[in-house]
Amino acid sequence: MALLEKSFKEISPVDVGIIYEGERLRWKETHVELGGIRCDKKFEVVKARNMDEIEDEKTIVVGKDIGELEPENTYRFGILVEVAGAQVEEELEGVFERRIHDFTNWINGVMHLNQRYDVVIRIGKKTFKEGFTKFQYWGDVLCKLFKEELPIIEKMQVTFITDPDKVEEMYAKALEIYEARDARARGLRDEEVGEFYACTLCQSFAPTHVCVVTPSRISLCGAISWFDARAAARIDPEGANFPIEKGELLDDVVGEYSGVNEIVKKRSMGETERVYLHSIFDYPHTSCGCFEAIAFYIPEVDGIGIVNRDFKGKTPNGLTFAELSSQVGGGAQVNGFVGMAIEYIRSYKFLEKEGGLDRVVWMPQFVKDRVMDALDGMTEKIATEEDVETLEDLENFLRNANHPVVERWVEEEIPAEAAEVEVGGMVAPSLTPTIEAGTITLPGGTLLPGIGGGVKIVLKGAKIYAEKVIIRKMEKGK
Repeated sequence: MALLEKSFKEISPVDVGIIYEGERLRWKETHVELGGIRCDKKFEVVKARNMDEIEDEKTIVVGKDIGELEPENTYRFGILVEVAGAQVEEELEGVFERRIHDFTNWINGVMHLNQRYDVVIRIGKKTFKEGFTKFQYWGDVLCKLFKEELPIIEKMQVTFITDPDKVEEMYAKALEIYEARDARARGLRDEEVGEFYACTLCQSFAPTHVCVVTPSRISLCGAISWFDARAAARIDPEGANFPIEKGELLDDVVGEYSGVNEIVKKRSMGETERVYLHSIFDYPHTSCGCFEAIAFYIPEVDGIGIVNRDFKGKTPNGLTFAELSSQVGGGAQVNGFVGMAIEYIRSYKFLEKEGGLDRVVWMPQFVKDRVMDALDGMTEKIATEEDVETLEDLENFLRNANHPVVERWVEEEIPAEAAEVEVGGMVAPSLTPTIEAGTITLPGGTLLPGIGGGVKIVLKGAKIYAEKVIIRKMEKGK
């Protein structure tokens, strides 16, 4: 690594090395932000070309260079990487594309997150002061790393776009490219393949996260399909993508496999022992930080909401994407929450344990538009931010729309005196699906934080009405 870092001194004013992978930049440390949630159009895309179509190791800038951008601002941004070689094929574009994230994070003081149209890059103030003022440096680093790490690439050209009109024009084309790739993988089923694939590319940010990619479950970032992961494992056997022997199918509905459990336990350093590929409860798939969207349980209506990264408002339960993301990311298994790709909504196995699309009650209009053709008869039954703002609004909408989830609701009046439970003299003024103290299991098995001491309240398909609930901890042995 010392030799590798030394070799970059001629092309970069700042250090480059794997030791900087996983570096985080807060806004106050940022000189400029390229893409991100504050910006409506951003993308990165890789295209395979013929050898005579590109100029090797050439960097092109369309718009303002880094040094010409006003500091402490966010800009529309795009990256076009063009590669060529005797073994370079169109099917490998998605594989190469995801490595932009990997290699950009090797640059000291440059943070790259997410992928495709969710991309966000921050260049640090210190890095800018040290001379990282030109996209040329970034392009040179990418060309060198891509060609060294992926030798089948013989020629490479990089274009950085900051001109807002050009970004908008190329953004539309990028979406078409992503859609064509995703469509190729939709016809394959889990039972038709002998192995799945893992991706550990995000372990620099989430050390215990292992992304499991199957024909029915695209990577959380939405950039790696089963075909992409297979191709990546073949061209880079020692890389972040590798095969997982399926092993025994332990539960078809939740999507639990002995081989997946074994690999995830090993690669998560024992942190995660079981994974349900198609359930939001009990042992949901871990989440990194690059996921496109979050599926989250809404106990008040016993349904599931989906929110994407670029959604700027609040979900019906009053939380933003950022607030939900802080609970889900980092490689943790969080009951009732899971990071996911928007494309996963199209899967025939989508959250099968919970009822799939019949359980989805809310999503932003942007997501709904993206998957409209896959919603079947649910198009008018799933609410968006244009339909509801609060949980009360959502409940009314679902009733009026005759959403399938309404059939799950059971209203049951319980006398106040029958609802008294002791817990160390603490008085809970009311009982709702969320209690600020205790361990509560909600419909579907969701565990929520609450009163300690091993007390568990289980609410299955019921709404409890009580004037007062006293929760008292029982003495040991009773």
